[in-house]
Amino acid sequence: MASYRFDLMSQVIYDFIWNEYCDWYVELSKPVLWDAEAQPEKAQTTRLTLLTVLEQSLRLTHPLMPYITEEIWQKVAPLLDNSLLDKTDKTIMLQAYPQAQTRLIDPIAEADIDWVKGVIEGIRNIRGEMDIAPGRTFPVYLRKDADKDTSEDQRRLQENQAYLLKLAKLSSISWLSDSQEAPVCATQLYKDMEILVPLADLIDKQAEISRLEKEISRLDKGLQAIVNKLSNARFVDNAPAEIVATERERQVAAESALSALQEKLEKIQALK
Repeated sequence: MASYRFDLMSQVIYDFIWNEYCDWYVELSKPVLWDAEAQPEKAQTTRLTLLTVLEQSLRLTHPLMPYITEEIWQKVAPLLDNSLLDKTDKTIMLQAYPQAQTRLIDPIAEADIDWVKGVIEGIRNIRGEMDIAPGRTFPVYLRKDADKDTSEDQRRLQENQAYLLKLAKLSSISWLSDSQEAPVCATQLYKDMEILVPLADLIDKQAEISRLEKEISRLDKGLQAIVNKLSNARFVDNAPAEIVATERERQVAAESALSALQEKLEKIQALK
């Protein structure tokens, strides 16, 4: 704001509201609010946080979007305790601009929520890669190498299990001990921790094998065409450098996609 880069300012605010507040905090709040009768104090604290962050986000955005923020603020502000706002000012225009309070930053809480987000994103990636229906529930296992410390991961799993089950749409999530053998699984990594989704009963094995084989065949033909083109000295010597570079990039991308599909096919074929 001080350097008049309102484009950057608006992008930062947009990213926070959309990617942090809406995409994560609102979603993480739902299990608490759905169970409000069982934990009324936690539900009330969650509502207060939702409203407080929304109200301050409106003040952050007001210089950029004055009319809509004023309209929404007039609805939101009365829901908050007056002690949180200037009692004499009845318009967002005269409220103080929010200031960062570094004393409230909690590195442990931030690390914990990053862990939760990493696990959920890993599970969603597997769901997308394996074409598992969005509403289908399934079990998930977490695992680390035997020589790695797992105490923090197991604490985070225990404290955040309800969020993981709800947001990732799981039937269960548990820690896989060193003595337990994992079934054939699709795997994602969050740092040095494995996220394992057992594939048995999740997919139609033969249909998926057939689909993958067709896709591999299609990719392989496309890759061969690129390789043949790049093997042609007349093309490489006479074509513009940017065209040749684009073809080489296409080759690398095709080889990477083909390798990933072949690895996925091997996993499916290994299913019993």
